[in-house]
Amino acid sequence: MPLFEGLGSGGEKTAVVIDLGSSYTKCGFAGETGPRCIIPSEVQKPGLQQVSVKVVQYHINTDELYSNLKDFIHMLYFRHLLVNPRDRRVVIVESVLCPSHFRETLTKVLFKHFEVPSVLFAPSHLMSVLTLGINSALVMDCGYTETLVLPVYEGIPILSAWEALPMGGKAIHKELESLLVEQCTVDTESSTGQSLPAVISSIPEEVVEDIKVRTCFVSDLQRGLKIQEAKFNLEGTAECPAPPPDVNYPLDGEKIIHIKGSIRWDSVMEMLFEQDNEEKSVATLVLDALVKCPIDTRKVLAENLVVIGGTAMLPGFLHRLLAEIRLLAEKPRYQQVLSSRTFRVHSPPAKPNCTAWLGGAIFGALQDILGSRSISRDQYNQTGRTPDWCCLSTPPPESMYDTGKTPPPLMKRAFSTEK
Repeated sequence: MPLFEGLGSGGEKTAVVIDLGSSYTKCGFAGETGPRCIIPSEVQKPGLQQVSVKVVQYHINTDELYSNLKDFIHMLYFRHLLVNPRDRRVVIVESVLCPSHFRETLTKVLFKHFEVPSVLFAPSHLMSVLTLGINSALVMDCGYTETLVLPVYEGIPILSAWEALPMGGKAIHKELESLLVEQCTVDTESSTGQSLPAVISSIPEEVVEDIKVRTCFVSDLQRGLKIQEAKFNLEGTAECPAPPPDVNYPLDGEKIIHIKGSIRWDSVMEMLFEQDNEEKSVATLVLDALVKCPIDTRKVLAENLVVIGGTAMLPGFLHRLLAEIRLLAEKPRYQQVLSSRTFRVHSPPAKPNCTAWLGGAIFGALQDILGSRSISRDQYNQTGRTPDWCCLSTPPPESMYDTGKTPPPLMKRAFSTEK
Protein backbone atom coordinates (compact mmCIF):
# COMPACT_ATOMS: atom_id res chain seq x y z
CA MET A 1 0.00 0.00 0.00
CA PRO A 2 2.14 2.89 -1.22
CA LEU A 3 -0.13 5.54 0.26
CA PHE A 4 0.57 4.28 3.79
CA GLU A 5 4.13 3.04 3.51
CA GLY A 6 5.45 6.12 5.32
CA LEU A 7 3.20 5.68 8.38
CA GLY A 8 5.18 4.53 11.38
CA SER A 9 8.28 3.79 9.32
CA GLY A 10 9.90 7.21 9.29
CA GLY A 11 9.48 7.57 5.52
CA GLU A 12 9.27 10.96 3.85
CA LYS A 13 5.74 12.26 3.44
CA THR A 14 4.34 13.06 0.03
CA ALA A 15 4.87 16.58 -1.27
CA VAL A 16 2.21 19.24 -1.64
CA VAL A 17 1.60 20.34 -5.23
CA ILE A 18 0.14 23.82 -5.82
CA ASP A 19 -0.81 25.28 -9.19
CA LEU A 20 -1.56 28.90 -8.31
CA GLY A 21 -3.36 30.38 -11.30
CA SER A 22 -4.68 33.87 -11.89
CA SER A 23 -8.28 32.73 -11.50
CA TYR A 24 -8.25 29.29 -9.85
CA THR A 25 -5.78 27.35 -7.76
CA LYS A 26 -5.37 23.58 -7.88
CA CYS A 27 -3.90 21.98 -4.77
CA GLY A 28 -3.25 18.40 -3.73
CA PHE A 29 -0.62 15.77 -3.00
CA ALA A 30 2.09 14.29 -5.20
CA GLY A 31 1.36 10.87 -6.64
CA GLU A 32 -2.39 11.39 -6.81
CA THR A 33 -4.40 11.49 -10.03
CA GLY A 34 -6.21 14.75 -9.32
CA PRO A 35 -6.09 17.78 -7.04
CA ARG A 36 -7.82 17.68 -3.66
CA CYS A 37 -9.37 21.10 -4.23
CA ILE A 38 -9.91 23.65 -6.99
CA ILE A 39 -10.73 27.01 -5.46
CA PRO A 40 -10.73 30.64 -6.64
CA SER A 41 -7.39 32.38 -6.18
CA GLU A 42 -8.77 34.99 -3.81
CA VAL A 43 -8.84 35.89 -0.13
CA GLN A 44 -11.49 37.52 2.03
CA LYS A 45 -10.56 40.93 3.37
CA PRO A 46 -11.87 41.62 6.89
CA GLY A 47 -14.27 44.48 7.45
CA LEU A 48 -17.92 45.36 7.76
CA GLN A 49 -18.46 44.02 4.25
CA GLN A 50 -16.14 41.17 3.39
CA VAL A 51 -14.65 41.74 -0.03
CA SER A 52 -12.99 39.04 -2.11
CA VAL A 53 -9.62 40.10 -3.47
CA LYS A 54 -7.68 38.06 -6.01
CA VAL A 55 -4.24 37.05 -4.83
CA VAL A 56 -2.63 38.33 -8.02
CA GLN A 57 -4.33 41.73 -7.70
CA TYR A 58 -1.97 43.87 -5.67
CA HIS A 59 -0.28 47.23 -5.90
CA ILE A 60 3.43 47.90 -6.03
CA ASN A 61 3.55 47.41 -2.25
CA THR A 62 4.99 43.94 -1.65
CA ASP A 63 3.62 43.85 1.93
CA GLU A 64 0.10 43.61 0.54
CA LEU A 65 1.09 40.67 -1.65
CA TYR A 66 2.82 38.99 1.31
CA SER A 67 -0.32 39.35 3.43
CA ASN A 68 -2.57 37.99 0.67
CA LEU A 69 -0.33 35.01 0.00
CA LYS A 70 0.02 34.25 3.71
CA ASP A 71 -3.75 34.14 4.20
CA PHE A 72 -4.30 32.14 1.01
CA ILE A 73 -1.63 29.49 1.73
CA HIS A 74 -2.92 29.22 5.29
CA MET A 75 -6.38 28.44 3.91
CA LEU A 76 -4.96 25.79 1.60
CA TYR A 77 -3.10 23.96 4.36
CA PHE A 78 -5.55 24.18 7.26
CA ARG A 79 -8.93 24.21 5.55
CA HIS A 80 -8.47 21.98 2.50
CA LEU A 81 -5.35 19.82 2.89
CA LEU A 82 -5.37 19.51 6.70
CA VAL A 83 -1.63 18.80 6.99
CA ASN A 84 1.32 20.36 8.78
CA PRO A 85 3.34 22.49 6.31
CA ARG A 86 6.60 21.75 8.16
CA ASP A 87 6.43 18.05 7.25
CA ARG A 88 6.09 18.20 3.47
CA ARG A 89 8.02 19.53 0.52
CA VAL A 90 6.24 21.90 -1.86
CA VAL A 91 6.04 21.85 -5.66
CA ILE A 92 4.84 25.11 -7.22
CA VAL A 93 3.64 24.81 -10.81
CA GLU A 94 4.25 28.24 -12.30
CA SER A 95 4.05 29.99 -15.64
CA VAL A 96 7.20 31.18 -17.36
CA LEU A 97 5.68 34.69 -17.31
CA CYS A 98 5.37 34.70 -13.52
CA PRO A 99 6.89 37.96 -12.19
CA SER A 100 10.08 37.55 -10.19
CA HIS A 101 8.82 39.54 -7.20
CA PHE A 102 5.73 37.31 -7.03
CA ARG A 103 7.73 34.06 -6.83
CA GLU A 104 10.19 35.64 -4.39
CA THR A 105 7.36 36.78 -2.13
CA LEU A 106 5.72 33.35 -2.36
CA THR A 107 9.02 31.71 -1.43
CA LYS A 108 9.40 34.04 1.55
CA VAL A 109 5.90 33.15 2.77
CA LEU A 110 6.54 29.41 2.48
CA PHE A 111 9.96 29.44 4.15
CA LYS A 112 9.63 32.21 6.75
CA HIS A 113 6.00 31.88 7.80
CA PHE A 114 5.13 28.21 7.19
CA GLU A 115 8.69 26.80 7.45
CA VAL A 116 8.31 24.21 4.70
CA PRO A 117 11.35 21.91 4.16
CA SER A 118 11.90 22.80 0.49
CA VAL A 119 10.27 24.42 -2.52
CA LEU A 120 10.52 23.51 -6.20
CA PHE A 121 9.32 25.85 -8.95
CA ALA A 122 8.33 23.81 -12.00
CA PRO A 123 7.31 25.34 -15.36
CA SER A 124 3.72 24.48 -16.21
CA HIS A 125 4.43 23.78 -19.89
CA LEU A 126 7.12 21.23 -19.09
CA MET A 127 4.95 19.58 -16.44
CA SER A 128 2.16 19.15 -19.00
CA VAL A 129 4.51 17.20 -21.27
CA LEU A 130 5.34 14.80 -18.41
CA THR A 131 1.75 13.56 -18.30
CA LEU A 132 2.04 12.15 -21.83
CA GLY A 133 5.35 10.32 -21.51
CA ILE A 134 6.92 12.21 -24.40
CA ASN A 135 9.95 14.49 -24.58
CA SER A 136 8.88 17.02 -27.23
CA ALA A 137 5.67 18.99 -27.63
CA LEU A 138 4.35 22.43 -28.49
CA VAL A 139 2.32 23.44 -25.45
CA MET A 140 -0.39 26.10 -25.54
CA ASP A 141 -1.74 27.36 -22.22
CA CYS A 142 -5.07 29.17 -22.65
CA GLY A 143 -5.54 30.59 -19.19
CA TYR A 144 -7.38 33.44 -17.55
CA THR A 145 -5.17 36.43 -18.35
CA GLU A 146 -3.33 35.33 -21.50
CA THR A 147 -2.64 32.57 -23.99
CA LEU A 148 0.99 31.42 -23.87
CA VAL A 149 2.69 29.04 -26.32
CA LEU A 150 6.05 27.49 -25.42
CA PRO A 151 7.84 24.68 -27.32
CA VAL A 152 9.51 21.89 -25.35
CA TYR A 153 12.05 19.83 -27.30
CA GLU A 154 13.72 16.79 -25.72
CA GLY A 155 12.80 18.08 -22.29
CA ILE A 156 14.25 21.55 -22.95
CA PRO A 157 11.83 24.53 -22.97
CA ILE A 158 12.83 26.72 -25.92
CA LEU A 159 12.45 30.06 -24.15
CA SER A 160 13.43 32.10 -27.19
CA ALA A 161 10.39 30.82 -29.11
CA TRP A 162 7.60 31.68 -26.69
CA GLU A 163 4.56 33.56 -27.96
CA ALA A 164 1.81 35.19 -25.90
CA LEU A 165 -1.36 37.16 -26.44
CA PRO A 166 -3.61 38.83 -23.80
CA MET A 167 -6.58 36.69 -24.85
CA GLY A 168 -8.12 34.38 -22.30
CA GLY A 169 -10.94 33.99 -19.86
CA LYS A 170 -10.63 37.56 -18.57
CA ALA A 171 -11.06 39.09 -22.05
CA ILE A 172 -14.02 36.81 -22.76
CA HIS A 173 -15.71 37.76 -19.48
CA LYS A 174 -15.25 41.47 -20.16
CA GLU A 175 -16.70 41.22 -23.67
CA LEU A 176 -19.56 38.98 -22.55
CA GLU A 177 -20.50 41.31 -19.70
CA SER A 178 -20.65 44.34 -22.01
CA LEU A 179 -22.85 42.49 -24.50
CA LEU A 180 -25.18 41.28 -21.76
CA VAL A 181 -25.61 44.84 -20.53
CA GLU A 182 -26.22 46.22 -24.03
CA GLN A 183 -28.41 43.59 -25.65
CA CYS A 184 -30.08 41.37 -23.06
CA THR A 185 -33.36 41.90 -21.23
CA VAL A 186 -34.53 40.69 -17.84
CA ASP A 187 -37.89 39.39 -16.66
CA THR A 188 -38.87 39.86 -13.02
CA GLU A 189 -41.96 39.00 -11.01
CA SER A 190 -43.42 42.45 -11.60
CA SER A 191 -42.35 43.24 -15.18
CA THR A 192 -40.88 41.77 -18.35
CA GLY A 193 -38.45 42.95 -21.00
CA GLN A 194 -36.51 45.36 -18.78
CA SER A 195 -32.97 46.34 -19.65
CA LEU A 196 -30.29 44.68 -17.60
CA PRO A 197 -28.79 47.89 -16.07
CA ALA A 198 -32.28 48.91 -14.85
CA VAL A 199 -32.58 45.73 -12.79
CA ILE A 200 -29.06 45.10 -11.48
CA SER A 201 -26.18 47.56 -11.27
CA SER A 202 -23.46 45.08 -12.23
CA ILE A 203 -23.08 41.39 -12.97
CA PRO A 204 -20.68 39.49 -10.69
CA GLU A 205 -17.82 37.84 -12.55
CA GLU A 206 -18.77 34.40 -11.24
CA VAL A 207 -22.20 34.82 -12.86
CA VAL A 208 -20.62 35.91 -16.14
CA GLU A 209 -18.35 32.87 -16.01
CA ASP A 210 -21.29 30.58 -15.33
CA ILE A 211 -23.16 32.04 -18.31
CA LYS A 212 -20.09 31.45 -20.47
CA VAL A 213 -19.71 27.85 -19.35
CA ARG A 214 -23.40 26.96 -19.67
CA THR A 215 -24.45 28.80 -22.83
CA CYS A 216 -21.44 29.77 -24.98
CA PHE A 217 -19.47 27.68 -27.45
CA VAL A 218 -17.01 28.05 -30.34
CA SER A 219 -18.34 27.77 -33.89
CA ASP A 220 -16.67 25.75 -36.64
CA LEU A 221 -14.31 27.24 -39.20
CA GLN A 222 -16.80 27.81 -42.04
CA ARG A 223 -19.29 29.64 -39.83
CA GLY A 224 -16.50 31.54 -38.11
CA LEU A 225 -15.15 32.87 -41.40
CA LYS A 226 -18.64 34.00 -42.42
CA ILE A 227 -19.12 35.73 -39.08
CA GLN A 228 -15.81 37.57 -39.39
CA GLU A 229 -16.57 38.53 -42.99
CA ALA A 230 -19.92 40.00 -42.00
CA LYS A 231 -18.41 41.79 -39.00
CA PHE A 232 -15.55 43.48 -40.84
CA ASN A 233 -17.30 44.07 -44.18
CA LEU A 234 -17.79 47.82 -44.33
CA GLU A 235 -20.06 47.62 -47.36
CA GLY A 236 -22.54 45.43 -45.51
CA THR A 237 -22.95 42.97 -48.39
CA ALA A 238 -21.87 39.88 -46.43
CA GLU A 239 -24.56 37.99 -44.58
CA CYS A 240 -24.03 36.63 -41.08
CA PRO A 241 -25.13 32.99 -40.64
CA ALA A 242 -28.21 32.24 -38.60
CA PRO A 243 -27.43 32.33 -34.86
CA PRO A 244 -28.31 29.52 -32.45
CA PRO A 245 -31.52 29.74 -30.39
CA ASP A 246 -31.87 32.23 -27.57
CA VAL A 247 -31.66 30.87 -24.03
CA ASN A 248 -33.01 31.93 -20.65
CA TYR A 249 -30.66 32.11 -17.71
CA PRO A 250 -32.21 32.17 -14.22
CA LEU A 251 -30.62 34.73 -11.93
CA ASP A 252 -30.97 34.39 -8.13
CA GLY A 253 -34.32 32.61 -8.50
CA GLU A 254 -36.35 35.76 -9.15
CA LYS A 255 -34.93 37.17 -12.38
CA ILE A 256 -34.52 35.57 -15.82
CA ILE A 257 -32.00 36.91 -18.32
CA HIS A 258 -32.84 36.44 -22.00
CA ILE A 259 -29.52 35.75 -23.77
CA LYS A 260 -29.53 36.23 -27.52
CA GLY A 261 -28.16 33.45 -29.68
CA SER A 262 -25.72 35.79 -31.42
CA ILE A 263 -23.98 36.43 -28.12
CA ARG A 264 -23.45 32.73 -27.54
CA TRP A 265 -20.88 32.34 -30.29
CA ASP A 266 -20.21 35.04 -32.88
CA SER A 267 -19.98 38.07 -30.61
CA VAL A 268 -17.78 36.60 -27.88
CA MET A 269 -15.85 33.49 -28.85
CA GLU A 270 -14.78 34.75 -32.26
CA MET A 271 -12.54 37.31 -30.57
CA LEU A 272 -10.07 34.50 -29.87
CA PHE A 273 -9.56 33.81 -33.58
CA GLU A 274 -9.92 37.32 -35.01
CA GLN A 275 -6.55 38.71 -36.01
CA ASP A 276 -5.63 42.10 -34.58
CA ASN A 277 -3.71 44.91 -36.25
CA GLU A 278 -0.51 42.88 -35.97
CA GLU A 279 -2.20 39.83 -37.54
CA LYS A 280 -2.09 37.98 -34.24
CA SER A 281 -4.64 35.50 -32.97
CA VAL A 282 -4.67 32.43 -30.77
CA ALA A 283 -4.04 30.23 -33.83
CA THR A 284 -1.15 32.30 -35.17
CA LEU A 285 0.71 31.92 -31.87
CA VAL A 286 1.33 28.25 -32.64
CA LEU A 287 2.69 28.93 -36.12
CA ASP A 288 4.79 31.90 -34.99
CA ALA A 289 6.34 29.79 -32.23
CA LEU A 290 7.13 27.04 -34.74
CA VAL A 291 8.87 29.52 -37.04
CA LYS A 292 11.10 30.64 -34.16
CA CYS A 293 12.17 27.06 -33.40
CA PRO A 294 15.19 25.41 -35.06
CA ILE A 295 14.25 23.98 -38.42
CA ASP A 296 14.98 20.36 -37.46
CA THR A 297 12.57 20.51 -34.51
CA ARG A 298 9.50 21.91 -36.29
CA LYS A 299 8.11 18.64 -37.67
CA VAL A 300 8.18 16.89 -34.29
CA LEU A 301 6.66 19.87 -32.48
CA ALA A 302 3.88 20.35 -35.05
CA GLU A 303 2.84 16.72 -34.68
CA ASN A 304 2.74 16.97 -30.86
CA LEU A 305 0.46 19.83 -29.87
CA VAL A 306 -0.73 19.97 -26.26
CA VAL A 307 -3.45 22.44 -25.27
CA ILE A 308 -4.07 23.16 -21.58
CA GLY A 309 -5.87 25.82 -19.54
CA GLY A 310 -9.45 26.49 -18.55
CA THR A 311 -10.31 28.45 -21.71
CA ALA A 312 -9.40 25.39 -23.79
CA MET A 313 -12.36 23.55 -22.21
CA LEU A 314 -14.89 25.61 -24.21
CA PRO A 315 -16.97 23.34 -26.47
CA GLY A 316 -15.56 23.32 -29.99
CA PHE A 317 -12.32 25.12 -29.09
CA LEU A 318 -9.86 22.36 -30.02
CA HIS A 319 -11.62 21.56 -33.31
CA ARG A 320 -11.67 25.21 -34.31
CA LEU A 321 -8.05 25.78 -33.25
CA LEU A 322 -6.77 22.88 -35.33
CA ALA A 323 -8.82 23.98 -38.36
CA GLU A 324 -7.52 27.55 -38.05
CA ILE A 325 -3.90 26.36 -37.82
CA ARG A 326 -4.23 24.20 -40.92
CA LEU A 327 -5.84 27.05 -42.84
CA LEU A 328 -3.20 29.61 -41.84
CA ALA A 329 -0.36 27.20 -42.61
CA GLU A 330 -1.32 27.32 -46.31
CA LYS A 331 -0.80 31.08 -46.51
CA PRO A 332 2.47 32.36 -48.05
CA ARG A 333 3.52 33.83 -44.71
CA TYR A 334 3.99 30.32 -43.24
CA GLN A 335 4.05 28.11 -46.32
CA GLN A 336 7.53 29.21 -47.31
CA VAL A 337 9.11 28.42 -43.93
CA LEU A 338 7.09 25.41 -42.72
CA SER A 339 7.81 22.39 -44.88
CA SER A 340 5.61 20.06 -42.83
CA ARG A 341 1.99 21.06 -42.37
CA THR A 342 0.80 18.04 -40.41
CA PHE A 343 -0.64 19.03 -37.05
CA ARG A 344 -1.91 16.68 -34.37
CA VAL A 345 -3.28 17.43 -30.89
CA HIS A 346 -2.64 15.15 -27.92
CA SER A 347 -5.33 14.18 -25.43
CA PRO A 348 -3.72 14.37 -21.96
CA PRO A 349 -4.91 12.04 -19.17
CA ALA A 350 -6.58 14.93 -17.34
CA LYS A 351 -8.84 17.86 -18.01
CA PRO A 352 -7.03 20.80 -19.67
CA ASN A 353 -7.25 22.91 -16.51
CA CYS A 354 -5.60 20.19 -14.39
CA THR A 355 -2.98 18.84 -16.82
CA ALA A 356 -0.15 21.03 -15.49
CA TRP A 357 -1.02 20.12 -11.90
CA LEU A 358 -0.96 16.41 -12.76
CA GLY A 359 2.51 16.79 -14.23
CA GLY A 360 3.64 18.47 -11.03
CA ALA A 361 2.15 15.60 -9.02
CA ILE A 362 4.07 13.09 -11.14
CA PHE A 363 7.33 14.96 -10.68
CA GLY A 364 6.69 15.48 -6.97
CA ALA A 365 6.29 11.72 -6.47
CA LEU A 366 9.95 11.19 -7.45
CA GLN A 367 11.37 11.69 -3.96
CA ASP A 368 15.08 11.47 -4.78
CA ILE A 369 14.88 13.83 -7.74
CA LEU A 370 12.62 16.21 -5.87
CA GLY A 371 15.12 16.56 -3.07
CA SER A 372 18.02 17.26 -5.43
CA ARG A 373 16.17 19.86 -7.47
CA SER A 374 14.39 21.77 -4.72
CA ILE A 375 15.46 24.85 -2.78
CA SER A 376 15.96 23.85 0.86
CA ARG A 377 15.03 26.08 3.78
CA ASP A 378 18.64 26.17 4.99
CA GLN A 379 19.88 27.25 1.59
CA TYR A 380 17.26 30.00 1.42
CA ASN A 381 18.15 31.25 4.90
CA GLN A 382 21.82 31.48 3.87
CA THR A 383 21.38 33.19 0.52
CA GLY A 384 18.00 34.94 0.92
CA ARG A 385 17.20 34.53 -2.76
CA THR A 386 15.34 32.17 -5.06
CA PRO A 387 17.35 30.72 -7.97
CA ASP A 388 15.52 30.81 -11.29
CA TRP A 389 15.37 27.46 -13.09
CA CYS A 390 15.80 29.10 -16.51
CA CYS A 391 18.54 31.59 -15.57
CA LEU A 392 21.89 30.36 -16.91
CA SER A 393 23.91 32.71 -14.71
CA THR A 394 22.46 31.31 -11.48
CA PRO A 395 24.66 28.64 -9.86
CA PRO A 396 22.89 25.37 -9.10
CA PRO A 397 21.93 24.56 -5.51
CA GLU A 398 24.56 22.76 -3.47
CA SER A 399 22.04 20.05 -2.68
CA MET A 400 22.29 18.95 -6.33
CA TYR A 401 25.79 17.64 -5.65
CA ASP A 402 25.03 16.07 -2.28
CA THR A 403 23.04 13.21 -3.70
CA GLY A 404 24.82 10.36 -5.43
CA LYS A 405 21.91 9.60 -7.71
CA THR A 406 21.58 10.97 -11.22
CA PRO A 407 18.18 12.30 -12.30
CA PRO A 408 16.60 11.16 -15.56
CA PRO A 409 17.85 13.00 -18.69
CA LEU A 410 14.51 14.78 -19.17
CA MET A 411 14.57 16.40 -15.75
CA LYS A 412 18.32 17.01 -15.82
CA ARG A 413 18.10 18.95 -19.06
CA ALA A 414 14.93 20.76 -18.19
CA PHE A 415 16.14 22.09 -14.86
CA SER A 416 19.83 22.40 -15.65
CA THR A 417 21.34 25.73 -14.61
CA GLU A 418 24.86 25.07 -15.84
CA LYS A 419 26.42 27.36 -18.39
